[in-house]
Amino acid sequence: MSDARTLLVEMADRLFADLAGGREGGFEALWPAVAEAGFANLLLSEDRVGFGGDWGDLFAVARLAGFHALPLPIGEAALATWALDSAGLTPVVGAATIAGSAEGEIAVDRFSGVLSGVPWGAEAEVVVAVLKGMLVRLSTADASVEPRVSPAGEPRADLTFERTFVESAPTDIDLFACGAFLRTAQIAGALDAALAASIAYANDRVQFGKPISKFQTVQQTLAIFAVEAAAVNSAAQAAARAADAGDAGLEFAAAKLRANTAAGHGAALAHQVHGAIGFTLEYPLHLLTRRLTGWRCEFGGDRFWAERLGRRVAALGPDGLWPELTRRSDAA
Repeated sequence: MSDARTLLVEMADRLFADLAGGREGGFEALWPAVAEAGFANLLLSEDRVGFGGDWGDLFAVARLAGFHALPLPIGEAALATWALDSAGLTPVVGAATIAGSAEGEIAVDRFSGVLSGVPWGAEAEVVVAVLKGMLVRLSTADASVEPRVSPAGEPRADLTFERTFVESAPTDIDLFACGAFLRTAQIAGALDAALAASIAYANDRVQFGKPISKFQTVQQTLAIFAVEAAAVNSAAQAAARAADAGDAGLEFAAAKLRANTAAGHGAALAHQVHGAIGFTLEYPLHLLTRRLTGWRCEFGGDRFWAERLGRRVAALGPDGLWPELTRRSDAA
């Protein structure tokens, strides 16, 4: 845990709450405040003009971004900046993002190919991806952009490059898994916010002369919801500790798989408690549940992470899982 996390969380919570209130202004109106606060440099060391944060700090910030349904690529920018610094490539000036899917070829210093479903791909100035063991840095201004949107209405884009100048360097960074950790943290925050909204609504909504929170079925629904939210927070924090210890491949997979399951259950439970009002655009619950739906699929869905986790566990053999779990727990 970094020494300044409490200060970081307090600052992020206030800023994200303010920015979420002005979400109608869009990326161009909201991003300057985030850039000024330096969140993109969260994972850089202080001697690299960064915050000196660790993966636990990234979890804390990304969780708050999810809690406030903040429509900005804060985590993507932090991961892109960290990856470029780790590979010794040119730092980012402006907004940056990461691509979960990259196809194409690098010929000397030219790239031809497609980056698919890039978060804020049209808004960011730089996109970072991993292709065949190489970390690549590309300018989005050189791309042909096909705009898309997530289920929550956030911008995504397919970026096509044709013999575009590229910076590249060998890397062992699993950027896809890092993106999965980011989505896990955001899911944790959105679940906590949806749970809080559901509890508040259940206490305020009166039926048959008493708040619906007094009914046993509603209490049971909220209790199940609380377990789902707590499980994701625990899994994500364990993954952050493993990343700080130097190896989080197993924990990232387990955390994203658990988060995917909880995202589906949590969204359904929130709407069960809210009833019809939860489906209206005027009521803000959809800002959370639509994001949960989208984030569940991004950077690996249920099947992807179940198969990756299953292969890793199977490779340990019938007697290898428990020793590996205890070893990793001791290391973290």
